[in-house]
Amino acid sequence: MNVIINKKGQAVPERVEHISKQNFDRIDGTEVRWLAGGGAMINSRGTVIMIDPVLEGFDMPLACEIPLAIHDVKKIDGYLVTHIDNDHFSRATLNDTKSHTKSWHAPKYVAQEMVKEGVDGIGHDIGETFSIDHIQIKLTPALHNWQNEHQKWQYRKWEKEDYCGFYLETPDGTIWMPGDSKLLDEQLSYKEPNVILLDFSDNEWHITFEGALKLCETYPNAVLIPIHWGSVDAPDWSTFNGNPIALKKAVTNPERLKVLVPGEAYQL
Repeated sequence: MNVIINKKGQAVPERVEHISKQNFDRIDGTEVRWLAGGGAMINSRGTVIMIDPVLEGFDMPLACEIPLAIHDVKKIDGYLVTHIDNDHFSRATLNDTKSHTKSWHAPKYVAQEMVKEGVDGIGHDIGETFSIDHIQIKLTPALHNWQNEHQKWQYRKWEKEDYCGFYLETPDGTIWMPGDSKLLDEQLSYKEPNVILLDFSDNEWHITFEGALKLCETYPNAVLIPIHWGSVDAPDWSTFNGNPIALKKAVTNPERLKVLVPGEAYQL
């Protein structure tokens, strides 16, 4: 199942498949790869989308290797970020890939932060749709403004619209990353996607385990690719310690759960 339990009791990927420059070339279909953490790479017929890539510069120890080295990033047609947290928005990755990135997209607040880093970040409203080549991308709502509860982060009011998910329509099928979020009623009313990149962290500011089961039950035929697990060496943090083995035992239609190791491709 591609999962092992490490000495600290964390479910972690049993290996990593390294992503090469050749994986950025044109292909006949659409491939999805988990980048470890909360990130993903999508190659749809040669159009490359990165969502929340954190390839370097994260400030916590890792429990697995990142499958993609900065020097192997050949091109990025669309660099998408769901929210400001540094396990999703990596300023180091942003800067070190900007010379071969065509466009940057995020909720408006995050796009403003991108501009401060010297890139032309395009800010979008929740519900807005934009295109990158043949891919249609819609921002879906998320609720993850945990910063309002902590004095350290109260230098601004964190709004719901500062966070999002992304729903992608490709010629080969649809891919939805809900993003870090509490479960919302709005998230239960979409056209069923072909693939869900699923954060199933059992945490009050994430979907929770029961919330993940409800989302999966709502979309019983969607392929489930678990993310946001097994990547950070923090065994006491519920935000990083989902266990795909437990998810498979509980989810509706468990055969559709595709537990990828970082860098492994799933083809639509």
